[in-house]
Amino acid sequence: MTGETPVFSVIIPTFNEEQNIERTLKQIVEFFQSETELNPYEILVVDDGSSDRTVSLVEQLISAYRQIRLIKNAHFGKGYTVRTGVLSARGQYILFTDADGSTPIREVKRLLLRLTEDSFDVAVASREGTGARRYQEPYYRHLMGRAFNLVVQLLALPGIQDSQCGFKLFKAEAAKTIFNKLKIYGQDTKERVFAFTGAFDVEVLFLARKFGYRIKEVPVNWTYNRTDRVSPLRDSWLMFLDVIKIRINELRGVYR
Repeated sequence: MTGETPVFSVIIPTFNEEQNIERTLKQIVEFFQSETELNPYEILVVDDGSSDRTVSLVEQLISAYRQIRLIKNAHFGKGYTVRTGVLSARGQYILFTDADGSTPIREVKRLLLRLTEDSFDVAVASREGTGARRYQEPYYRHLMGRAFNLVVQLLALPGIQDSQCGFKLFKAEAAKTIFNKLKIYGQDTKERVFAFTGAFDVEVLFLARKFGYRIKEVPVNWTYNRTDRVSPLRDSWLMFLDVIKIRINELRGVYR
């Protein structure tokens, strides 16, 4: 990396992503090479204690692409992993995206327009609304997602149709402020024994609203990728508990 401040920082949290990470990183590099107005850029791969070949594959790619950085964490879960990347990022705009590439990197241009032309602070990829497209998603997963979103809207984020899509873009000042203030997925996060995503997105967007940042949902194309790391019933219950914790934290003044 040079000392030049990046226009873009792309955060990729990884946990046992050897099947996806090489392809996804090459797609992101190719995209930014073709979009020169978004340069310079950096890619921060933040590994969440992978036990497969994820880290070694990223280390191989670093020798070919100087824009890639690798940060190795113990296994604290996705929320803490993304937080690590955001707080280490140097770009004017900070994007986090899933390692499986379920939302194509080119969709970031739709989100960026909302920040540059419409003065929003946070742009959230949405799989709902006019123009959004879902591919290959099982019906039961869609139904579970809609049920969880109903809970989220009732308790934490009224009006946000899709809080959970793993593709969100922030102005740097907003991102640093929000992620510094996370409590459920903040600096006191405990190490985990199984893969877990949690409702960290809900806490992020809840704090964004609380601090007065403007949020815009942006319809995108999204493809479902099957994974064995997610337990639908267990994770749905734990995510529901996260939303309850956010509501309790707010009532107790924890986010003041």
